[in-house]
Amino acid sequence: MIRFDSDYLEGAHPKVLKQIVETNYEQTEGYGRDDYTKKAVDKIRKVLKNEDVDVHFLVGGTQTNMIVVNSALRSYEAVICPTSGHINVHEAGAIESCGNKILTCTSMDGKLYLEDLKALIKQYESEDVPEHRVKPKMICISLPTECGTNYTKKELVDLYNYCKKKKLYLYIDGARLGYGLVAKDTDLKIEDIPNLCDVFYIGGTKQGTLFGEAVVIINKELKKDFRYYMKQKGGLLAKGRLLSIQFLALLDKDLYFKISKVAVSNAMKIRKALLNKGYDLYYDSYTNQQFVIMDNNKLKELEKEFTFFKWLTIDNKTVIRICTSWATTEEQVDKLIEEL
Repeated sequence: MIRFDSDYLEGAHPKVLKQIVETNYEQTEGYGRDDYTKKAVDKIRKVLKNEDVDVHFLVGGTQTNMIVVNSALRSYEAVICPTSGHINVHEAGAIESCGNKILTCTSMDGKLYLEDLKALIKQYESEDVPEHRVKPKMICISLPTECGTNYTKKELVDLYNYCKKKKLYLYIDGARLGYGLVAKDTDLKIEDIPNLCDVFYIGGTKQGTLFGEAVVIINKELKKDFRYYMKQKGGLLAKGRLLSIQFLALLDKDLYFKISKVAVSNAMKIRKALLNKGYDLYYDSYTNQQFVIMDNNKLKELEKEFTFFKWLTIDNKTVIRICTSWATTEEQVDKLIEEL
C-alpha cells in the first residue's frame, strides 16, 4: 500500500536521525537550556536574518497553536481564522478548551482575505455594547493554507498593515512553511516572514523531523513569560535537545528547502498528470497538496493500492487530497500516475 493521505507518515530524514544517534549518549542540561538548543536558535536567527527574535521548540502543531494563541490572549479575546483553518476544524477545540473563542471568515480557498477581515472587524466595532461579545485580538493564517493555496508578499503586507492599524496580532501557522515557500505561486522568502507577522512557526513534523516545531516570536509583547505557558501546557520537553538537534540538521546546508522542493516537484508531476487525464482540481494548489474530484468507482479501484485523505463528498464523487512529502519517491508517483 502506498500512502498519499498526509505528509507526516514517514519517520525522519536520515541526516536528522544521524544527528540524534551521534549525540545519543551525551549528557546535556534539560528543558532547552543545552548548547544544541542555543546553536539551533542562533541558526534560525541567521536563516531569518533577524537577531531580535525569540525561538522556542515544541513537539507538534496542535500543541504549538494552542500555546501560542492562549499565551497571547486574555480570556475575553478571540482569534480569527478562515473557516477551513486548522485551529477551527482539525484540533478538537484545543484553543477553545483553554478559554479563547475562534471567530471565522468564510473562505472558498483556505485564504483569509483582507476585505473579509475588515467586514468582521467592522461588525464588531459597530456594536453599541461591544463588551457583550468576545473581542477580536489575533489573526491566525496558515502558510500554505489547509487547501494548498498560498499567500503573496503583497497579501501578507496588506494583512499585517491592517492588523497593526487595528492592534491585532498576526500569527502564521507554518506547519508546511517550506512547501509553501518553494511553490511557484508566491514571492515570499523565509527572511520576509519576521517582518510580516508577530509570531510564526517553522514546521518540522511534516518536513523531515521525527517531531517538532520551532516557534519564532517577533512581537516583544508576546515574548514575556512564554516558557511559563510552555511548561503549564505540557510543552516544555525535558529532553529539549531532541527538538533542537533535529532543526540543526534540517537547516544545515539548506536541507529544509531542498527536501521541500522534492515534495512540491512530485506534487506538480501528479498535478500535471491529473489535468492531462481530464480530472478536475478542487483547489488551484501549487504546493505539496493536490485536491482532485474523483469518481467514487475510480476511487474504490485506486484504494486497492493507495490511500488518500477524503476531503468532502459531492453527489457521487469525492474530493480527495493527494499529499506528497519530503520522502515521496518518483517510483511512488509514477505508480499513482499509471493507475490514474
